[in-house]
Amino acid sequence: MSTTPRRTKILATLGPATDPPGVLDALLTAGVDVVRLNFSHGDPSSQVARANAVREAALRVGVEVGILADLPGPKIRIERFAEGRVLLKAGDRFDLIAAENPPPGNLREVGVSYLGLPGDVSPGDVLLLDDGLLQLRVGAIDGDRIITTVLNDGALSDRKGLNKLGGGLSLGALTERDKELILIAAELGADFIAVSFCRNAEDMNEARRIARAAGSDAALVSKIERAEAIENLAEIVEASDVVMVARGDLGVEIGDAELPGLQKKIIRESLLRNRVVITATQMMQSMVDNPIPTRAEVLDVANAVIDGTDAVMLSQESAAGRYPIKAVEAMARICLGAERQFNHDTDFEAAPRNLERADQAIAMAAMFLSEHIGVRAIVAMTESGGTARFLSRFRSNAPIYAFSRHDGARRRMAMMRDVYPIDFDSRGQASRDAARNVVKQLFDSGKLAQGERVIFTSGDTMEQHGATNTLRLLQVGEGGSAEGLGEL
Repeated sequence: MSTTPRRTKILATLGPATDPPGVLDALLTAGVDVVRLNFSHGDPSSQVARANAVREAALRVGVEVGILADLPGPKIRIERFAEGRVLLKAGDRFDLIAAENPPPGNLREVGVSYLGLPGDVSPGDVLLLDDGLLQLRVGAIDGDRIITTVLNDGALSDRKGLNKLGGGLSLGALTERDKELILIAAELGADFIAVSFCRNAEDMNEARRIARAAGSDAALVSKIERAEAIENLAEIVEASDVVMVARGDLGVEIGDAELPGLQKKIIRESLLRNRVVITATQMMQSMVDNPIPTRAEVLDVANAVIDGTDAVMLSQESAAGRYPIKAVEAMARICLGAERQFNHDTDFEAAPRNLERADQAIAMAAMFLSEHIGVRAIVAMTESGGTARFLSRFRSNAPIYAFSRHDGARRRMAMMRDVYPIDFDSRGQASRDAARNVVKQLFDSGKLAQGERVIFTSGDTMEQHGATNTLRLLQVGEGGSAEGLGEL
């Protein structure tokens, strides 16, 4: 009897912990579907080298692996201290200096990287440093100097991040450095480009224009991590291919109490608009130092799976942790466990109406048929991956095997829940011949068994983007032959 593979996809951030020989191969074998290159750290040349190593490892292991290039964005940081670190006390005055070349920091003051900060804050505002571990209340603004009062005891060291409680900072999402890095991402063939701290749809549109002008067909990922992004969530999701629930900075800006509900809201909005969605940040943080996750982390990952996320992501756990392979193995186990425990019924009442595209209508019909007559698998012949994405928005119990001759399309589909991309060149084959050939291929690889039923979607004209207009119900016959049961 054929078995169902893990449905939820796993992203793993690369870093020093993944660089030693053999680690990448082990990570891909353990279940990594997409790797993340964090351009906030290291020299771009090191990330290019990692991208090349990923491509080589994927060939050795025999899997489709996407590469996500994550742009730094306008992360606001304090500058450096003369001694590298200070201990601040509640009630102390502490000034932030928004000026070029500020003096080294001390117990009384430190420079800040964003020179427009004095214009974005007012007396009474609360500024959060080091992911909220240290809080400052703004008392006054004096030119380029922001005078604050320390609200809690704490240590502060070089280059820690700064956020404003409730958001409201006016700096754009794409810095000049980000624009340069998009060109590097295009050159290395990144399959996804993530825009950090996006505020609105135009931030995503600008990144897309730059990427396309550079010859990249990467999917654009919006990282939801600012309070302003929540206010503009619908337009950002619509302008994105993929949405990331970036819980680190988002939790700092909007407060941890609001974060669980917002995570669910972002996932729902993404699925409603047919977008792929990633849940990220500190999912298994304890595994940076420990070989097993905490029960709370197990529940966090499982709840994201139950919420319907396409993918879950490891950050520091894989990039710099002591147990990167164990972290991937644990995440894969948890995803499988959550998928076994939770059988999601497709809600066709919530499905979009008045569909304008034939491929969307075929996808909806395929999932309706799958839900009501029971099939072992859905097979999609696709050029760009669009049909597979539409299919995956309906949470069926049937895996979606997406056949495409395009390397980039297969790697982008590696992010989609329930979708398993497979290399197949349909050129020169009629639709019916292609159906027979892919069913035989799935049978020979053990993914289908005799007697099982399969839904097959394709276009009358093969090798044409957006041309899916045909649905066939097939049954696996003796030796993997395909017997037609019906056609739409």
